[in-house]
Amino acid sequence: MTHKSIKIIRTIKELREAVTSWRKEGQTIGLIPTMGALHHGHLSLVKEIKQHTSRTIASIFVNKKQFGPNEDFDLYPRTEEEDIKKLQSAGCDLLYAPSMDEIYPTDFSSTVSVAKLTEGLCAADREHFFDGITTVVTKLLLQALPDAAIFGEKDYQQLAVIKHLVKDLDIPTKIIGAKLIRDKDGLASSSRNRYLSTGERVTAIKLHKILNKIVQKCEEEDSPDLDQILINAKQELLSEGFDDVKYLEIRDAETLETITKIDHPARVITAAVVGKTRLLDNMAIIPHKGLVNKRST
Repeated sequence: MTHKSIKIIRTIKELREAVTSWRKEGQTIGLIPTMGALHHGHLSLVKEIKQHTSRTIASIFVNKKQFGPNEDFDLYPRTEEEDIKKLQSAGCDLLYAPSMDEIYPTDFSSTVSVAKLTEGLCAADREHFFDGITTVVTKLLLQALPDAAIFGEKDYQQLAVIKHLVKDLDIPTKIIGAKLIRDKDGLASSSRNRYLSTGERVTAIKLHKILNKIVQKCEEEDSPDLDQILINAKQELLSEGFDDVKYLEIRDAETLETITKIDHPARVITAAVVGKTRLLDNMAIIPHKGLVNKRST
């Protein structure tokens, strides 16, 4: 099945046939895994991976295994026709949109887990969240066997976990981390942003500003008190109208271990709730040694 210039397939068999055909032509393959409801952040991933590979595959699959029992699986936006048009305009070659049964047949019983990096942060109150992600990403990588796959830095912990997964399992795919993309008002681009009412969005955009304050304090002060900085920032988020702060932490940028001082690259990472919408965001922190103005995000 085709939709103008983008090919649309829904089975593993069709996917592998397409990839095999491209391989015979000596072309390289890039994969952009998504859950659909695409926005300009996703489309930036298509643009970025086209710099690394000659053919691009976007996958759309709302992965039930990474949703908890009280989360928004049934309500998660599904906008395939709009997504197809956006992918086509971005120059994506192929959309892989499998059914639930295609990914998880009735006799499916395996789980892929990554230890340590999946402890805390997003996993603290979302049991089996990362097992769902690592299992489906492993399947997508083995189904497509791309030369490269790209993931955005907005889901920073997820990116770190997937890089480790690929290394541990010797999967021959380069994992590319793409810069976090923001909307014009500073809010990190996300499919869930459409849940926000006008008033909730006014509150939500303050997250970016408060994270900027944290970064400035950490980079400009000689010996910043990280615990106090985070306590103050959490109080400010709540006073500005956030309903909950699931976590707000400063971690090592590579290992995600908790740190007590900024003596090497770090990351402030948060999940905060406005209304019923969970917002993820993060920013790089560079050690204080004349590098204040070289933040990546």
